[in-house]
Amino acid sequence: MASHLRSSSVPSSPRSCETNVEEKLQSLDASTSSTIETVCDGLRKLEDIYNCIDELASLPSSQVLLCKPQQRIDVEQELEWSLVLLDLCDAVQVSFSELRATVQDMRLAIKRGDDAALQANIISWFRLAKKAQKQLKKICKKSSSPDQESCRVVKLLTEAREATVKMIEYSLDLVTKQIAMPNSSKWSLVSKTFQKTRGTCKEEQLQVLELHIADLESGVETLFRRLIQSRVSLLNNLRL
Repeated sequence: MASHLRSSSVPSSPRSCETNVEEKLQSLDASTSSTIETVCDGLRKLEDIYNCIDELASLPSSQVLLCKPQQRIDVEQELEWSLVLLDLCDAVQVSFSELRATVQDMRLAIKRGDDAALQANIISWFRLAKKAQKQLKKICKKSSSPDQESCRVVKLLTEAREATVKMIEYSLDLVTKQIAMPNSSKWSLVSKTFQKTRGTCKEEQLQVLELHIADLESGVETLFRRLIQSRVSLLNNLRL
C-alpha cells in the first residue's frame, strides 16, 4: 500500500517534475527579503525542491540518462558537493546554537541589571558572528557550473545547491545583523544598553530574536536531514 501511495504521488512526466522544481526555485527569490520569517519559509521550500528532484531522478527515463558515462560523472560531482552542503548546514546549526545561547545570557544579564556581563555578552555575540561568517566562507568555495551537456536532473541539482548555499548564507547574515554595533542607528538596543537605559522592551526584543534563531536552527536541521535523504536516493539511483 505504501508503495502504491508513493507511486501515485509522482508526477506523470519528467516535464511536469522539471516545471515544479523551476517554479519553486524562482519563488525562493521572494524568501531572501529582510525578515527571518521569510527565510524560514525559504528553507521549507528548499526541502520541497529536493523532494521534487528526487522524484524526477527516480523516473525510469531519468535513470537511463543518469547511468550514461558523462552524466554519471556529473552526478558524482554533485554527490561530492552534497557533502559540502552537509558541512555547511552542520556549521550553521552550531553557530545558531551558540548565538542563541549568547542571547539567553544577554536576557539574564538585563534581568540582573549586570551591565558588565551584558557588555561581555555583546562582545561575545560579535565574536561568534565573525567566526561563523569566516567559517562559511571557508566551506563555501566557488562552485562549478554544470556542463552544458548535463541532463536536466544534474542542472536542477546544481541550481538547488546554489540556492541552498545562498539561503544559508543569507540566514546567518540576517541573524548577525539583528544586534547592531553601538554606533549604528539600525537598532538602538545595544546603544541604549551601553547608556544603561533598561526596560522590558529590550528584553522582549531579545526574546523574539531567540525564538527566531531557534526557528532557523530547526529549519536548517530539517534541511540537513533532507539533504542526507536526497544523497542516499541519488546514490541508489546510480546503483540501479
